[in-house]
Amino acid sequence: MTSALDAPETGVRGILAPVRFARMLQVVLLVLLAVCAVRYVLRHEWDATAAMILGGAVVLAVIAMMQGIVPRHGAWPAAWTLIVCVLWVGLTLTAPSFAWCAVPLAFQVLQILPFWPASAVVSVMTAVVIAAELRLNPELDPTIFAGPVGIAVATVVAYRALDREATARQRLVDELTEAQAELVAAEHRAGGLAERARLSREIHDSVGQNLTSINLLLQAAEQGWERRPDAARDQVRTAADSARAGLDEVRRVVRDLAPAELDGTAASLSAAVQRAVTDAAQGDLTVDFRSHGEIGRVPLPVASAVIRTVRGALANVAEHARATRAVVSLTAQPGELRLDIRDDGVGFDARPAARRQAAAHRRAQGRGYGLDGIAERIAAVGGHLDVESAPGEGTTLSAVFPVAATGTGRGGA
Repeated sequence: MTSALDAPETGVRGILAPVRFARMLQVVLLVLLAVCAVRYVLRHEWDATAAMILGGAVVLAVIAMMQGIVPRHGAWPAAWTLIVCVLWVGLTLTAPSFAWCAVPLAFQVLQILPFWPASAVVSVMTAVVIAAELRLNPELDPTIFAGPVGIAVATVVAYRALDREATARQRLVDELTEAQAELVAAEHRAGGLAERARLSREIHDSVGQNLTSINLLLQAAEQGWERRPDAARDQVRTAADSARAGLDEVRRVVRDLAPAELDGTAASLSAAVQRAVTDAAQGDLTVDFRSHGEIGRVPLPVASAVIRTVRGALANVAEHARATRAVVSLTAQPGELRLDIRDDGVGFDARPAARRQAAAHRRAQGRGYGLDGIAERIAAVGGHLDVESAPGEGTTLSAVFPVAATGTGRGGA
């Protein structure tokens, strides 16, 4: 992993690379060069050596000012640093007054060079400072050695610790960024799976149920074609109407629109449920609808879930229950709608274990979602479904849908 502290493409890879104070270091170096030059002139006579030293100081200052135009890629920054250090070493060994310039130069070395080369250069600079001090004070003084060495070690060790801390922090930032990217990808995958499941339920409850209705109508027409031709023709016409309605519903599902029963701003939920009940009554099955309480406009997602629940449940009754009668009740209660669907069919084992086994068997046969799909749709709008049934005792589905303000809701059906 490459961090901001280790960017070879810029040529600046030191432990102080992220710290943007190169201009300040440049200014400090130039000021110290000027002060040291003045100090030298004041303490020495003007001669050829003085002219050479001042010329060297000017050359060093000019090269220092060129840092801004040195390319920041490849080996250029390191080469510039080494040239400045070599000029400073020659200047300091000739005129020890320039030893003070080691401070900004050391910071520049730490900013540009990697840790171990920077440590080597700082060690050489420390030795040069000690040699310069010995020229000014030849007497044995432990502070001449201990002072520069201690400062150099403390500086390098401190910034090494900063380097490791910054690297660890960058690693954590990179890991967090990768985790966020993985989370976003997982959310996209989950959203895609949820949308696929939703579309599968919608197609099952529209196309699948219309095809089931058409199949039952055509079977009844075929059986009664000789005995009751007029009734058979009516059943065929009804099947054709169901086919057209199914085609319209497919188009609506693709466009993610509400069920056809909810078209029009004047359509109430009760009227939409009544139409769904009327369409479901066919053959020997009689379906009654009862509405209790004042049901006004409800949020469109809830209204759509109610309609599709009615259609899905009645399709299951027509296909599996062998019932002769079903009753659909829609009741308005404070803050919620209650939907009850009862039939007098053969019933089934509604215990959780039996339902899971039946669902697994249905999936293995590639069949529809059944009660699981109905329950998922109701849960998607914040409601819940209860199922009561037993073999030979019919089935009752009870669904509760949350409604913020039944009768006063806005933007619904």
